[in-house]
Formats: sequence, C-alpha cells, structure tokens
Amino acid sequence: MTFASDVSKLLRLTPSEDRQHVVIRSAGGGGNPAEYSFGIEEEYFLADRRSFEVAIHTPNELFESANWSTGGQAMREMLQSQLEVATNVHVDVNDAREELRFLRREVANVAAQYGFVIMASGTHPSAVWRMSQPSPKPRYEEMIEDLRSIGHRNMMCGMHVHVQLPDPEKRMAVMRAMLPHLPLFIALSASSPFWNSHKTGLKGYRLAAYSELPRTGLPELFEGKQDFDAYVGALQRSGVIPDESHIWWAMRPSMKHPTLELRAPDTCTFVDDAIAIASLYRCLTRHLYLRPQLSREVTAVERAIAVENKWRAQRYGTDCIFASKDGPVTISELLTRLIGDIAEDAAALNCSAEIEHCRTIVERGSSAEFQLRAYRESGDDIAAVSQWIATSTLSGTSAPVQRSAPASS
Repeated sequence: MTFASDVSKLLRLTPSEDRQHVVIRSAGGGGNPAEYSFGIEEEYFLADRRSFEVAIHTPNELFESANWSTGGQAMREMLQSQLEVATNVHVDVNDAREELRFLRREVANVAAQYGFVIMASGTHPSAVWRMSQPSPKPRYEEMIEDLRSIGHRNMMCGMHVHVQLPDPEKRMAVMRAMLPHLPLFIALSASSPFWNSHKTGLKGYRLAAYSELPRTGLPELFEGKQDFDAYVGALQRSGVIPDESHIWWAMRPSMKHPTLELRAPDTCTFVDDAIAIASLYRCLTRHLYLRPQLSREVTAVERAIAVENKWRAQRYGTDCIFASKDGPVTISELLTRLIGDIAEDAAALNCSAEIEHCRTIVERGSSAEFQLRAYRESGDDIAAVSQWIATSTLSGTSAPVQRSAPASS
C-alpha cells in the first residue's frame, strides 16, 4: 500500500490491538490542517495489580517497553508512580478516541507484564505522598530539589488538551477570553475525591493540592504576547525558571507547539468523558479565536469570579452552582448556554455528538461520583475504589449513579 507524499505526511500508522492490520490516524485534514487540530495527553497512576496500592519504584524497562509499544507516545512523569501518554495530532475526533483507547490498552498490557495496572484518575485514593520517589531523569530530580516536599506531594494526574492556533497574538487573546470557562472543565472532569485514604469532601481535590506549587492557578490578565514574554523573561533572567515549561497554569501557550494547552482537568476515568471535554475545549477555542474582541470583555472582575468558581468546581463537581454577575447559575444552565453558543463550531469540527456527551456527564456525574458510590457500597473500603478505577480505566463503562440533590454549602 502506497500513498502520495503529501498524503502520507498527514497520516500516522499504528498496529491494531490484534496486530493483524494497520490503523490509520489523522494528523491533518481538509481546509487549513494547522488550525484547530488537537492532541490529548493523559497521566495515569501505576499500581500493584493485586492490592491496587500505588507503585513507589518502577523499572526503566517498563517505560522503555511502553514507549516502544506505542511508537514513542508513552513516557515517565515527575514521580515513579506516574506514566504519561500523548496522542498524535488529530482533526478527526473519532481517530482521537480510538487512539486514546489504543494507548490505554497498550500501556496497560505492558504494565501487566511488570505486575502493575494503570489507573486514570486525578488522585490515587490511598497513595501516601511521603513515600513517593522522583523519576530518574535530571529534569525531575532538579524539580524535586527545588520544590522539596511540595514536589513529593505532586502525586496527581491530569489531562492536557492542545489545540493548534497559528497566530501567537490571537492565541493569547483566546487564553484571556477562556478564563471564565475554565471552572466548567474542572467540574466536568472531577475524579479526585480521595487523598491519603480519606474522603476530602471535594469532588476534585487534585487542584487544591496542586495549588501548592508555584506558577499554578488561573493565568494572569496579560494584554498580549508581549506581556507574557516579558513575564517569562523576567523569571528566566532572575534564575527562577529555566524556560516557560515551568509555568503550570490551568491553561498556557505551549513552548514547543503553536497551541493553547488546557491543563485544568483531572484525568478522566472514562475515555468518552475525556474526548467530550477535549471536544468542548476545542470548539470553544475555535469560537473565541474567530472572535478576538471577546477577550476585552474579561476584566479583573471576571477573573476574580472565575477564581471563586474554580473553587466551587473543585468542591461540588457536577453538582456545582456557579457565581456570576447576574446571580447563581447551575452547571446545566451554563453548559446549555455554552453548547448553544458553539453549535456552529461543533458542526464545523464534526464533534456535535461529543459536545452533547457533556450533558451526560452532568446528568450521571463525573468519575468522582462513581468513586464515592464504590466507597459507600463496599462499606467504606478504599481498596474497592481503587479497583473500580483500575477496571473502569479500560472498560470505559459503568452503571449510572443515582444523583442526590446538590448540597447547599
């Protein structure tokens, strides 16, 4: 089988699960392939396949095998208990879904050979951060040396979504305009209700712990790329950071790619939830990119409200009631309004069905709801929560949770 050279550049080839045929995945498409193409990064926990306790030490051979098995798309993260995968660049949402499933299966198969399972969630329910060990890579060892115990507490896993936006200045305008929307992505993805074997009372505890690190939280209200570059330059000249990859905001312009990277979401236990949230972000990014004037409407007041809503999203997840200038707004109302606003963008990017799946997440709850139910139904057995996460990471399905009325405080 051969392709014209211009076509082959737009394709990525990977073997099927049964190794009997080649799967073709998109790396470009019709129109301008550079605009709005996207990729997803997911971080997973490695845990003992029998006890489901988080791994402390993990062999290099595991990551070498996973890297080879996925064609270079699996790697270590900051701590030895973590593994990261990154998809190819996609314009077709179905290709992205299939590749994410492929990556989960591949790294799970490799992990099993070393006695581990993978777990897709924002926190590991029973992990003891004091026992964490940095990955044996100079970058991570230097980060731990700088961050000390806060670095060891970074036993958390997130999902990052890159959307390609060629114009650097308009990319910064989108980042500013996106600020009020970030809490919605946090609520939809919440998968971290446990920490150190205890219920935290939050649906998304990950960002609460993550906020201990410097240069986290919501981006600043920069006027444009010149302001951002001045900020980064000041920190570099002062010896604070070696480069802008050490800025860990909930959203940032990528240093390596012409993309705007969403970093706020927890790792989703269900693949379909991950794809839905990535699609929502991609469509909203397109909507804002085509309307750069909307960035001027985001003032210090809107950012302050977004900071409050970030906390509410962490606390209540899909039961969240957001603050606004006009009064309280339920997550269902907010999502319905947003889906209406970006309907044209969803149609243009051929992912209207994925956007609609966000309603399903609100109706039956995010992973946090399933974890809390597993805990209740097992008689408060934290191991049952870990087992549920490990099983659902690959199965991708579970029975709906019966929702209770939102808490008022």
